[in-house]
Amino acid sequence: MEQLRLDLKVLICESLHLEDVTPDMIADDKPLFEGGLGLDSVDALELAIEIEKQYGVRITQEETDRQAFASVAALAEFVKGRGGRSAS
Repeated sequence: MEQLRLDLKVLICESLHLEDVTPDMIADDKPLFEGGLGLDSVDALELAIEIEKQYGVRITQEETDRQAFASVAALAEFVKGRGGRSAS
């Protein structure tokens, strides 16, 4: 699970082209949206697409608006719960 969290942090930084943010700067329980990294709905959509490509899980619009995207820890639990494959 720790590796999955790290992989997701890298994916967030790379796919969203976050300047001045490195994976080690993202706490597992830090909010990804309001009050945290400050991601918005466009970022959520881009991140959902990358997660679908990397892990083979299907993500609905409702899920990007909910707890699944609350933090890296929540996102890792979501991917694991959906039986997501390892990133290639």
